Amino acid sequence: MVLRRLMYALINNAQLVEKLAESRPIRRAAQITAFAITKVQIAAKDASAKMIRSDTLRQVRQEATRIPRSTGELGQRASRLRDTFVREVKEGIRDASRQIKDKK
Repeated sequence: MVLRRLMYALINNAQLVEKLAESRPIRRAAQITAFAITKVQIAAKDASAKMIRSDTLRQVRQEATRIPRSTGELGQRASRLRDTFVREVKEGIRDASRQIKDKK
């Protein structure tokens, strides 16, 4: 409780905050944080683009629009979907391992 009040008092001290903001460690921490956020945004954009181009997503959309006539047909669709999903996961793992090797 006392620590919380102390932190609140320090954070609301404009002169202290300004002095800390000018210090090298705080500036560096801000740079690293900004870099990490930017890197995550780029990775998320790439992942969403891959997902949109994904065969699995396309196949799920197609299959969702059709109503199966029999349970056999439903099983065939499910196995095709599973095969496509497994293939894309394997491709993703290969791509990720290549990127890791390229960075080293």
